[in-house]
Amino acid sequence: MQHRVLALAVAACCAVTAMPVRADEAALKSEVEALRADVAALKAEVAQMRAAPAAASTAPVQASPRPGSVATSVSDAGASHAGGGAPNPGTALGDGTTLWGYGQLDYNRPTSRPADTQFDLSRAVIGFNHVFDDSTRIYGELEWEHAIASASDKGESEVEQLYIEHALAPSYGVRAGLMLVPIGLLNEHHEPTQFYGVERNFVEQAIIPTTWREGGIAGYGNTDSGWQWDLGLVTSPNLGKWDPSSGEGRASPLGSIHQELQLAKAHDLSLWGRLNWLGIPGLNVGAAVFAGKIGQDTSKQFEGNVNFPADNARLQLGEAHVRWQTGPWDFSALYTRGTISDTQALNLSFLGQPTPVPESFWGGYAQGAWRALEWNRSSLVPFLRYEEFNTAAAYAERPQGPGTAAQPTQRVWTTGINYYLNPNVVFKIDYQNFHYDDALLNYGNRFDLGIGYQF
Repeated sequence: MQHRVLALAVAACCAVTAMPVRADEAALKSEVEALRADVAALKAEVAQMRAAPAAASTAPVQASPRPGSVATSVSDAGASHAGGGAPNPGTALGDGTTLWGYGQLDYNRPTSRPADTQFDLSRAVIGFNHVFDDSTRIYGELEWEHAIASASDKGESEVEQLYIEHALAPSYGVRAGLMLVPIGLLNEHHEPTQFYGVERNFVEQAIIPTTWREGGIAGYGNTDSGWQWDLGLVTSPNLGKWDPSSGEGRASPLGSIHQELQLAKAHDLSLWGRLNWLGIPGLNVGAAVFAGKIGQDTSKQFEGNVNFPADNARLQLGEAHVRWQTGPWDFSALYTRGTISDTQALNLSFLGQPTPVPESFWGGYAQGAWRALEWNRSSLVPFLRYEEFNTAAAYAERPQGPGTAAQPTQRVWTTGINYYLNPNVVFKIDYQNFHYDDALLNYGNRFDLGIGYQF
């Protein structure tokens, strides 16, 4: 098109300069004006064609975001992602609906007990997001664990999230329904492409229950200066579910009593709060707390026990974290500590059982990863993680004397490599060195292989 304009302009100049002198000046002037009009029209057409691609590139994308506000993903805005990018927004199905998912397959081989080697389809998840209008959407996740879910199998089928979200303004809004607790670095962002190693770290499984979720209402928001906040009023765990004869409470105190909104007792509610600062690109510094009563008026659950001895039990769990991603480097650290009050009388009723209720539990880890190689859309990321945790650091003293002895602290070194075929498909290999003094949880060292994906 530019060549046509240039050619017409040159032709016009040549025609004017080479034109013989005419007697009729009016005719000459008319021809020149006609040529000028043609050139102007062609220039306008070129300008219009240049503007069209720019307008297309700045048009808003209608694909629905992952957890966060309807217009902008508040939850993901400050999230750090192992795979080197934000979670895949999914596949648009039309009419405001988006479908997405992820899955994980694990191979675990204990080096001291090779007979216990197993290969498991750990989880497969399908998620959906539907935008009703510019301010309101619904978000949900359906999960299947361990391949088969039936009365005679160990698999589970569950609704992991299901909530309505309404943006009151571009920077804040509210949610209501079943939501992941915004605590730690992994609970909200737990897709296998988003963490290093075949399994999620132990601290964010044993102390902060993995994919911990509660039902209720919550507010969220962010500021131009980089602050991100969450506040919620939600259901509490139910201490009445504690089984002193099982090892579940030793493996994860809160994991054994959280209700997952399955006919959840809601006599007692809890509050959560989180504050992150994301003012420097690649940096996430923050803290969160979850607190509330967990007795759930459970005296009516225990036949013949009209005064359940832990109706006033209260849970407090806090954590602080930092993550810094700069260039090929990714460093993170987290510390968390929890307490359960008023457990003396309850544990007295558990005398002779192997798993009383702990008064305190804690954990922490430090992790470093390096994007050593990167080509096309693939990358190779070695990492190293050290963690310590104790699921029963202390027990309440019994009224008549000393209480149960604290459990030993567990220590784990994990080193391995994440190979990203592309940002949404990852192959993993790692080796875990356990320093467990607890015979119940002493797995020995372990070699792991894994496959993960998201779409």
